[in-house]
Amino acid sequence: MRWLILWVLSAVSVLADGEKAGQFDYYVLSLSWSPNWCETTGDARGEDQCNPRHDYGWILHGLWPQYQYGWPSYCRTSETPPSRRMTAEMADIQGSSGLAWHQWKKHGTCTGLSAQNYFDLSREAYDSVVRPEVFRRLDRTVQLPARVVEEAFLKANPNLERDMLTVTCNGRYIAEVRICLSNSLKPVPCGRDVVRDCRTEDALLYAIR
Repeated sequence: MRWLILWVLSAVSVLADGEKAGQFDYYVLSLSWSPNWCETTGDARGEDQCNPRHDYGWILHGLWPQYQYGWPSYCRTSETPPSRRMTAEMADIQGSSGLAWHQWKKHGTCTGLSAQNYFDLSREAYDSVVRPEVFRRLDRTVQLPARVVEEAFLKANPNLERDMLTVTCNGRYIAEVRICLSNSLKPVPCGRDVVRDCRTEDALLYAIR
């Protein structure tokens, strides 16, 4: 039995070490509702992202390479890490340069792209999705079924179908909208492991600060 356990652990290690940059099936574009993140996490950290002067709504959490099942991360790459200038230039849509750096390190290294090209593609993906204006008009915290957020994105983006996006929650808080895109950024059906539809009927959505 011991040899079997050791063999399994060895196989898992080989698989983890064998992730090569540029080998994946599609992307997940993850959009985070910044006011909710600030309420649950950012305020306690004193994050600048939560300062009302930024007026953040749906920000880019990241653009993640994805397998049909599972995903690569922290891949070996010969590409040069991003400069401070590169990460700072992403703060307008990602909330902070620190998040941009982390996304490159965990996900960008797996794309096979240079850091600049990864950030450029991330911005292109972010710009390709219409964020429903109705959420920016909120003047108070609301409770709503999570599916209302999905419906709003489907209405604002006629090229999306239900199996191409999912809405996630963190407890009772709307957390993210995740949209599946091809390598050329065309909407595609999500893998089964990506779909985590939040079923909450009274999810919280905080207004932009």
